[in-house]
Amino acid sequence: MEKTKGQILQEELTFKFPHIGKDAPHQMEEAERFCEGYKRFLDNGKTERECVREAVAMLEMQGYVPFASGVKYKAGDKVYYVNRGKAIIATTFGKEGLEKGVRINGAHIDSPRLDLKPNPVYEKNDLAYFKTHYYGGIRKYQWGTTPLAMHGVIIKKNGEVVEVNIGEKPGDPVLCITDLLPHLAAEQNDRKLRDGLKGEELNILIGSIPFVDDADLKDPVKLLALKLLHDRYGITEADFLRAEIELVPAQKASDVGFDRSMIGAYGQDDRVCAYTALMAEIDAVMPRYTTVTVLADKEEIGSDGNTGLNSDFVLHFIEDLAEMADVPVRNILRNSMCLSSDVNAAYDPTFSQVYEERNACFLNKGCVITKYTGVRGKGGSNDASAELMAKVIAMMEEDGIYWQIGELGAVDQGGGGTIAKYIAAMDVDVVDLGVPILSMHSPFELSSKLDVFNTFKAFRAFYK
Repeated sequence: MEKTKGQILQEELTFKFPHIGKDAPHQMEEAERFCEGYKRFLDNGKTERECVREAVAMLEMQGYVPFASGVKYKAGDKVYYVNRGKAIIATTFGKEGLEKGVRINGAHIDSPRLDLKPNPVYEKNDLAYFKTHYYGGIRKYQWGTTPLAMHGVIIKKNGEVVEVNIGEKPGDPVLCITDLLPHLAAEQNDRKLRDGLKGEELNILIGSIPFVDDADLKDPVKLLALKLLHDRYGITEADFLRAEIELVPAQKASDVGFDRSMIGAYGQDDRVCAYTALMAEIDAVMPRYTTVTVLADKEEIGSDGNTGLNSDFVLHFIEDLAEMADVPVRNILRNSMCLSSDVNAAYDPTFSQVYEERNACFLNKGCVITKYTGVRGKGGSNDASAELMAKVIAMMEEDGIYWQIGELGAVDQGGGGTIAKYIAAMDVDVVDLGVPILSMHSPFELSSKLDVFNTFKAFRAFYK
């Protein structure tokens, strides 16, 4: 049947982002294969230190070597730089001179979690506990009764570094935060949801059996818990003062849905972008422009600290590149382009009232370009220019990548930020690009395998 003038005009003038499962169902098999490696990365890297260690292993397997200041590198050379064990930069040198700029891809590898307080161990009524301080934006009630694993490092008095990992291996015990039974929760039920569990109630149960001795001991349950930790790691209570210990969900990354189309796991914000960026970096054999792939720490608390993007560690790395090439660093920066690779909140039909549907991102429609983040009136945002949007969209379309546009919820509902504004402050063009996520900042976040795969393809096109 011949199309009407109105139908033809509608096709020419209107636009709708396609569903990948309908438009390109053949991608599912390739996405499935790609995401097997991603799930392993999530399981092996539940903290920023572990992510860096995984990244180094992946990079060295592909021929990357530690970056050495002052060395003259040539196109195709691959190097990496580790910042204090909690952030990493990987680079493949490009065919164009550095004065033409670099291609920066910045993701973060920290995630919301529970940190141990410096003096965490105590006993009350014959039960031993850890005191915690939550890190990043968590909904505290979600962490009660969730099986938890203990990860981190402890520096002993003699300088020995002890790596702690309890709750991940088969046969390991897990830890947990208790919650009230509904029969006794009348008062708790009257609290606002944000106070369902309060910060000082996020106490982790670690033992219930006392150390048995003839003497009348103080806190014998705490003592047995400390003895078991000493037997396993050779540590004492005082060693927690020199430690970084994180409690994270013990759940492994899993396929979700009867169709296995989604991945459920802790820490996908933002390790989904970290993994896809890292894989695109490894795939960059002889790129036109030098790549700078950054996996940073501390984004969840404002990117502060010397391993976060609000420090100068990336700038200093680019200054080293500039010195090596005898090019003013400002020339490199003003000619550079950056993808702030972070997730966005996927539209959830159950809670549709907090989204503006025309400008939301959806599962299975590809990577999401977020022109601006910020709060309400774009407060705290980098707002990508029309020129940059045109360049990035052209990259997507030239390589047949599925992409979409998204905002972080309805205007007055809240908002959020990413590392974009810190890179933009270095006089670099920046736009956010990442994966839509359901249940973001929860102990079990959801992503679409098709979206993960197309995000990798987008990063690979950016580095071509």
